[in-house]
Amino acid sequence: MNEENQVYFVDSDQLPPAALERKHRLEQDPSFRTNHMEYMKGMQIIGSDIKEKVLKAMDAYDYDVYTAADVERALSNESCSIEDFKALLSPAAAPYLEQMARKAEEITKNHFGNTVYIFTPLYIANYCQNYCIYCGFNCYNNIRRKKLSFEEIEHEMQVIAKTGMEEILMLTGESRAYSDVHYIGEAVKIAKKYFKNIGIEIYPVNVDEYRYLHECGVDYVTVFQETYNTDKYETLHLMGHKRVWPYRFDSQERALMGGMRGAGFSALLGLDDFRKDALATALHVYYINRKYPHAELSLSCPRLRPIVNNDKINPRDVGEKELCQVLCAYRIFLPFAGITVSSRESADFRNGITKICATKVSAGVSTGIGDHEEKYEGKQEEDVGDEQFEINDSRSFKTMYDDMEQGGLQPVLNDYIYV
Repeated sequence: MNEENQVYFVDSDQLPPAALERKHRLEQDPSFRTNHMEYMKGMQIIGSDIKEKVLKAMDAYDYDVYTAADVERALSNESCSIEDFKALLSPAAAPYLEQMARKAEEITKNHFGNTVYIFTPLYIANYCQNYCIYCGFNCYNNIRRKKLSFEEIEHEMQVIAKTGMEEILMLTGESRAYSDVHYIGEAVKIAKKYFKNIGIEIYPVNVDEYRYLHECGVDYVTVFQETYNTDKYETLHLMGHKRVWPYRFDSQERALMGGMRGAGFSALLGLDDFRKDALATALHVYYINRKYPHAELSLSCPRLRPIVNNDKINPRDVGEKELCQVLCAYRIFLPFAGITVSSRESADFRNGITKICATKVSAGVSTGIGDHEEKYEGKQEEDVGDEQFEINDSRSFKTMYDDMEQGGLQPVLNDYIYV
């Protein structure tokens, strides 16, 4: 294993001196880091032109030039062009949030009816080889690390399935050493026994590896680009495979090339200029859709939540009004796309936004490792892994289901029949 890929898992209160020195150099000396735009050994290059289109549009986007007239024109148009979308993301659109919400609600009902999908995430490991300074799992953080055995994975899934849940999103920390593709594939095979729809949110892999995971039972892949600003990305991801921005960007396309039914896209709003990141995320979906019109595409819109290194990244504030503006703009621009609003947001916000434009919510959420029995059934677990971030909405599956029904929506657990 070369120096760039060395992993320091912290299980004590103090880093080894060599690891501490490397960490300090990574933080202080940019020349010590590898080029974040160059592929590492083993990373597949697919030669897609989509990232160049997205970066060009994002870099040229000056949202301060848009006026009220631009916003009104965008809202009056039957279909939303890229230029209209830029206007709807701009500060000039803020006074028009109510009109945007009404239009987004109408579009959502036309395409998705009165439904809202419910799923739950399951973290099966929190070991990570990356040094991402904003993440609770990063390899220098002093947290309890855990990787579930196949017996533990099955037990967690049994606990979740007993609630009635039919869709699961499986997640790992980004470590091939502890969570290799075969381990993930075997976990997926277990999941097939209990769930009808399976997604994964793991480290990016090559086309053949996505194909293997699809054959094991994976339906869709979600990848967070975190920020589309390559310069800011470089300052946030100091070590590990995640540092390579273009390889991460092409993940969804490689997944679709590997046979996946769907793909999810996201920026972590607050890491950089949220308007530019929102533009880039939507354009990423837009161009993938033009190239792979059969694919089911979705967007997530997470905001930064408190984590152990929150004080080091100076996050940009994204309020609920700004988040609502982004979500409504997404819906108007991409009528066909699913929109997921996670448990990072409050119950009140999620109850409201599902009536306007969001089509999917998580329930019974834990971002820790191996603690579903403790959370669902009150049985104390002695050996669990620490959480990636703090959640805001801790409603159980049953409570979420009931709340959606009482809000006039039809909860959907699965709408696929496998033959």
